[in-house]
Amino acid sequence: MADADYRCAYWKPGACEGSPHCPPRCPRFVDSDGEPWLVRPAVESDRDALVDLYADASPSDRVGGRAVPPGGRTRIAEWLADLVADGCDVVAVRDGHVVGHALYAPTDAAEPELTAFVRPGYRRRGIGTELAKHVAATAAAADRDALAAVTDADDDAGRGLCECLGFEIVEQFSYERRDGGVDALRLRLPLSDSLAEAFQCPPIFRGDDPEP
Repeated sequence: MADADYRCAYWKPGACEGSPHCPPRCPRFVDSDGEPWLVRPAVESDRDALVDLYADASPSDRVGGRAVPPGGRTRIAEWLADLVADGCDVVAVRDGHVVGHALYAPTDAAEPELTAFVRPGYRRRGIGTELAKHVAATAAAADRDALAAVTDADDDAGRGLCECLGFEIVEQFSYERRDGGVDALRLRLPLSDSLAEAFQCPPIFRGDDPEP
């Protein structure tokens, strides 16, 4: 599917019921600002755009998930290559512009871990939530038992995204990083049949409020 397909004049979202040929969740999405996006699997040609996505982030930007990119474009490229090779990932794009990335890894785990990131300036518009729902829908279709997530306790955006999806806190713990000790949360989202069905509905029917 080409990135420009979100402009398809024949798509009537109010009447869309999907088809057996659709991915687990409808790839077309309109954010809370009324901007249309395409959410699709990441491909090799997205590599430079993904490196840019993470390289442009400031040190204070949070990544929803434990996997935090290293500094420097070369190290980010290596980190992404390893993460993508071990996971199942999607991007949010419009006119070739990648503004968000989400994945679950490792793909063969019963409860793989969710990681999601949206470029600053495009947050609080529902893009991160939509990306995460695509990851959940894909994981459910692949018969994963649950999704796991780890976020810093003071990461309001990451925690809000997880709570919106229905994650529950299963553990509170601390870890050390260069700037000192950090309190963190481990969360879990069981991919029950009813929840999986909800994630696989076309976005137009979801009725959610905008999230990170």
